[in-house]
Order: sequence, then structure tokens, then C-alpha cells
Amino acid sequence: MYGPKPNASLAKDMITIMQTPPTAGRISLYIPYQMKTEREAFKKLDGTFYHPTQKRWSIVNTPNNKKLLSSLFAGKYKVLAATKVVSKDHIKLSPKTEAALLANLKTLTLKGMSQHTINAYQSCLSTYFTHFEQHDFSAISTAEIEDYIYQQIKTRHISVQKQNQIINAIKSYYEHTLGNDRTKYNINRPKKSVTLPNVLSEQEVIRLINQPKNLKHKTILYTLYSAGLRLSELLNLRTQDIRSDDGYISVKGAKGKKDRQTVLSSALLDLLRVYYREYKPSYWLFEGQHGGKYSASSVQNIFRKAAQETACNAWATPHTLRHSFATHLMQAGTNLRYIQKALGHTSSKTTEIYTHVLNINNKSVESPLDILLKKHKFDTK
Repeated sequence: MYGPKPNASLAKDMITIMQTPPTAGRISLYIPYQMKTEREAFKKLDGTFYHPTQKRWSIVNTPNNKKLLSSLFAGKYKVLAATKVVSKDHIKLSPKTEAALLANLKTLTLKGMSQHTINAYQSCLSTYFTHFEQHDFSAISTAEIEDYIYQQIKTRHISVQKQNQIINAIKSYYEHTLGNDRTKYNINRPKKSVTLPNVLSEQEVIRLINQPKNLKHKTILYTLYSAGLRLSELLNLRTQDIRSDDGYISVKGAKGKKDRQTVLSSALLDLLRVYYREYKPSYWLFEGQHGGKYSASSVQNIFRKAAQETACNAWATPHTLRHSFATHLMQAGTNLRYIQKALGHTSSKTTEIYTHVLNINNKSVESPLDILLKKHKFDTK
């Protein structure tokens, strides 16, 4: 991570662009609050993102973007030299820990686990191995592991989700990398919380997906909702995955490395034809400004902007459109099996969560009080 040098002051009347190493993924910049015109102009560029904890904006680090910033902010910016900032939580790993992590990495890779899972497990294990540096990793007992997790809960206040992730990483190491019996490490798990997915109303969805004036942005939101796609699935769509003759969208290598088909909306197909003529995508359905896949942060920015402008649920994310897709199909009486297939759920129990978020109001469910009052006449005052 790169940031300003210690004690470096940021001008309140000038944009500050952090000097960016060629290998850095993004260009970081500070735009003073009062420079609203410049900020709005910057937000219209592809790939911009706001980092609230740092109070900085960023954009993909490319030569063309550097030229764009120089032109857009001509005479209104300065470049601030940056130094590498080392996190306080950074741990220097010992050769012993590095060897164990490498062995685990090879195992997880050979098992074909996703890069996201691999990164999460390796992060959990690096802290775990460091804690038990003076122990033989293969001889750590279940009681010692549970003591370690207890300390993590008490000192770091980790969530239930994080607790389960740590347990999964540890069990994976002993069972897959070391080849131990899976019943050997019977680690106590927290009671699983039951959370309901956020869902937008039909009116909110209509307002949100029609809010963008940019054709590509509108098409992206239409696609997410109409097909019930995850964000990663949307970004991996190829032009050939839109099977207009057969009436479906082909989703390749989705979660769990499974292929599936989902519904192709007639309204989306009409919009896609206009989009094709305008943008002429060559391989990926949604390409970035400089080719290649569209970025996840860009889609998040599109959604966030549309949600703010339409005053939708403040907790909504692009994934909320997938939840809304399933819930609205269920409200319309669509067979649960079809919804399960469209979402790519292995078990129908996963899909059944949407039965818990169906709208309950006096239009869908009649209160027993109203039923009683219809049958019996008595004074309610």
C-alpha cells in the first residue's frame, strides 16, 4: 500500500495525486471537498473508486489515465511523493512458517480451490502458525487450537464468520495438507446465525436499473437483475454466452466451478442489441475502457451511484439484485426448482431462504383480526 509521507500536508485548494510506482495497480488522489466540479468530472471516468477510510479516490494505473488526470486537472493539482507504508499488523514470517504455507498452497491449488478461498486460508494460517511458532505444527492438540480461537475472539473480537473461516483453514491444513483423519480435529464451532438477504422492491429495482444515462452502465444493471447473476459471473460473460436463439444465458465456471443456464430476458436482449451496435464488444460482453474485462469496482461504483440517486436501500449492493431476482420470481409463483437452477444452487434448501423474505403485508396476507371481524360483528372501540 502506498500513501503520503508522514506529516505531509494536503492542500485544501489543490488536488493531490500520489506519485505511483509503475507496478501499483491504482493511482491514488485526494480531491478537496470544495472542488465539486472537478470531483464530479473525475467520477465520470471509468474505474474510479472512493476509499472512505483513507478519504482518497483512485483510478486504474495506466499511462492513458495519467494523461487524462493531467488534462482534466491542468493547473489544479500537485504530485506528492509516496513511501511504502507497512501495516502495523505485518508479520515477518519464519522459514518454518513459510515452508508450511507453501506446502498448504500447493495442496489447495492441486485441489482446485478458488483463489479467493486460497488467499483467505493462507491469511488465517499465517497468523495461526506464527502463534504456534515454538510448537510442532503437526502435534498441536484440539484443546490448544480452541484456546487459540478463544484468544482471537477475546482480543481481536472476530466475527462468527471469521471464526468459522479460521476453523475451516486449520481443518483443511491438517486434513488435506498433512493427511490426518478428519475426525481427529473436532473443533467447536459457533452457532450459525440466520440472516435474511437484502431485497429491493419491484419499484426500487425499476428506478435503480433505469437511473444510469450511460448505455453500458444501464445494460450492466439490467443484466445483473434479469439473470440473477453474481458480480463475478457478470464480469466473466462472453459475447457468445448470450444464446439469443435458444433464449438463455450460459454461465461458465461459476461458484463451485459449475456451468449453468439462466433466463435471457426479452427486454434485456433488446437492450443488448442496442449496446452491441454502440460498443461492439469483441470477446468479453462488458469490456473495460482499455480492453479486457470490466472491473468489479466499476460495477460497484455504477450500482452505488444509481442507488444513492434513487434513494434505495442504503445496505444494497450489486448482489442485492440477485436476491431481488429470486424473491420476485418466487412472488410471481415460479417453480422453486427453476429458481434453484437459474441461481446455480446445488441444494434447494439454499434457495428456500427466499421464502423467508417474501413481502408480508395486508395485500398478501390477511390478518386473523380482519377475518374475525368479517365473521363476527362486535364493538372494536
